[in-house]
Amino acid sequence: MNHTLFRLVIILSFMTQQSTAQDTSAVNWYRAGGIGVITAGGFVYGHALNTNLWWKGEKSDFHFNWQEDWTYALGSDKFGHFFFPYMASQVYSGLFQWSGFSRNTSLLLGSSLAFSYQTYIEIKDGFSRQWGFSWGDFVANTLGAAYPLIEEEYPPFRNFRFKMSFSPSERFRNNSHSVIFDDYESTYDWMSIDIYNLLPQEAKPYWSPYLNLAVGHSVKQLDAPEGGHHEFFLALDWNLDALQIQNEYLLAVQKIIGFYRLPSPAVKIYPGVVWYGVKF
Repeated sequence: MNHTLFRLVIILSFMTQQSTAQDTSAVNWYRAGGIGVITAGGFVYGHALNTNLWWKGEKSDFHFNWQEDWTYALGSDKFGHFFFPYMASQVYSGLFQWSGFSRNTSLLLGSSLAFSYQTYIEIKDGFSRQWGFSWGDFVANTLGAAYPLIEEEYPPFRNFRFKMSFSPSERFRNNSHSVIFDDYESTYDWMSIDIYNLLPQEAKPYWSPYLNLAVGHSVKQLDAPEGGHHEFFLALDWNLDALQIQNEYLLAVQKIIGFYRLPSPAVKIYPGVVWYGVKF
């Protein structure tokens, strides 16, 4: 997972001062330029950080990583590769609308920018002897960047939102990683389903619009000799979009929080059944 991109999109989210639903005919190039300067700075910082964390090992000719593409972290890294361009493309499309670009242009620019950054990361991995270019990561990156475009073209996809949550694992508490984003055992991946919106009209009174149903996944015991195992969950999820917030600054906060699954009741359904009064 790329926590540099995560930090950058949060910073940029707070720059939004107008509703992202508004289309404007004239582009404010001061705002667009400010976004460009911050993005360029974030790119330079991210390159330096990734060079120190991931690319400082032995270099090689460009190559593909076939052997470990789905065995590394039991494939759980693929959701991270989907999620971060998914998040970045939405934040950037809102910022481009704030700068005066049309909604369609903003969606294309946001998705293209997120896709380009993640593709750059994959190409750099291709020159690292340790990593190599991963087709699985590339496909996940592409789907994540394209999802806002798919939602725009096919509205039923808007009923499925993707989120993350974090709860420190035992190995993270034992200082296995410097940041929790890089520990897959501490990471929980979620697909939040808007049940209320999917129900027929006569059934809507029996379900709250503020509650979604989320399907979750994590991995555990990755350092064990047998290579770890998957975990799957069902949980309630808070639908913040139903709050109908009008204040633009609070909307920016809502958008950021909306990418995180807030604590709620849940049940682990595999392996075994465990009920949680509150699951982080």
